Amino acid sequence: MKLANALRAATALTVMTTSAAYAETITIATVNNGDMIRMQGYTDDFTAKTGHEVEWVTLEENVLRQRVTTDIAAKGGSFDIMTIGMYETPIWGANGWLVGLDNLSAEYDADDILPAMRAGLSHEGTMYAAPFYGESSMIMYRKDLMEKAGLEMPTAPTWQFIREAAAAMTDRDNDINGICLRGKAGWGEGGAFITVTANSFGARWFDEDWNAQFDQPEWKAALDFYTGMMGESGPNGYATNGFNENLNLFQQGKCGMWIDATVAASFVTNPNDSTVAEHVGFALAPNSEGVEKKANWLWAWALAIPAGTQKEDAAKQFIEWATSKDYIELVAENEGWANVPPGARTSLYENPNYQEVPFAQMTLDSILAADPTNPTVDPVPYVGIQFVAIPEFAGIATEVSQEFSAAYAGQQTVEEALAKAQALTNDAMEAAGYR
Repeated sequence: MKLANALRAATALTVMTTSAAYAETITIATVNNGDMIRMQGYTDDFTAKTGHEVEWVTLEENVLRQRVTTDIAAKGGSFDIMTIGMYETPIWGANGWLVGLDNLSAEYDADDILPAMRAGLSHEGTMYAAPFYGESSMIMYRKDLMEKAGLEMPTAPTWQFIREAAAAMTDRDNDINGICLRGKAGWGEGGAFITVTANSFGARWFDEDWNAQFDQPEWKAALDFYTGMMGESGPNGYATNGFNENLNLFQQGKCGMWIDATVAASFVTNPNDSTVAEHVGFALAPNSEGVEKKANWLWAWALAIPAGTQKEDAAKQFIEWATSKDYIELVAENEGWANVPPGARTSLYENPNYQEVPFAQMTLDSILAADPTNPTVDPVPYVGIQFVAIPEFAGIATEVSQEFSAAYAGQQTVEEALAKAQALTNDAMEAAGYR
């Protein structure tokens, strides 16, 4: 008995020593969104289980994209894990810039990841990033203000109804804007929003021969509608507002409606942060009358490992921890089911506890309604809803979004912005050999 106890003690000491000897400090680049900030607060749980320490580099969305793109293209090696999305992952995976994640543990249950999320984070069947959370876009609105305006939100409204409701809910004397939407430059900020809005008016980025389509009437109709509605019912300075700015406005009671990422639902309904939590309702993203295409996107903020890191094993352990069923349970236990990262795992939407969350079903319905392989009314040669899945898109769309933001700010007309977008896009595509 004494020998057995001695052997067990020696084995335990060996395991602890081995763990300590191989403990790493990994550096993670991430976006400054609420779920990512929450994850940082649970890092001690990961360290306690693995011995690995974590250093965080937390950046605003546009800055994050620039930093990680520059670092991975130059093989800078600044990060062991990068937070990236559905646009970058397949392209970077095809380039050999990311570590494949097909050999995660059986306990991780990769088959539980929602098919839309797994497909969007894969290249030729290999998953190159694991979704921390997945999202589409939907309408979040103030039920009390809608009722006061004498209106009722349909489950699937049109843009025309949204504009009418926004005007009716606007109360300038009390600093209430009928609607808050993204106008901030950046392909993944205001660029993403205006692209899905244009989709819902029948527009597209390119025709089947890769000719830019900003000179077509559908784009003009979308931008005229957007600028008109925001001028009537949006906040001052909306041209510089992105996700976080509009989240703050909505939580402070200064927006009647907000159309944005489904992941925001947990923040606007959290009474600790939102002054209007008890009044929030949800609806599907709108379409324009007569157009059978909704203004919703499909996205995942996901964790990926750059090829060449010296800490691949520790990085994989972190990804398994952060995107696991156990992490969801950890957040639910401490903060309630409404605050777990949504949109990534099938089992979450089968969980009776989560089914009681008021926005759970609308989030899932929005995700399932998004089809990246069929993003527009007319045929296109690309995949992607709020982005075009080609390497050149990020640079082109950033410039286009800057022109649009300048129009929102009144620095140029919609016609001028569209003409510049048409010219710069065609020039870039010709230089890249598409035309």
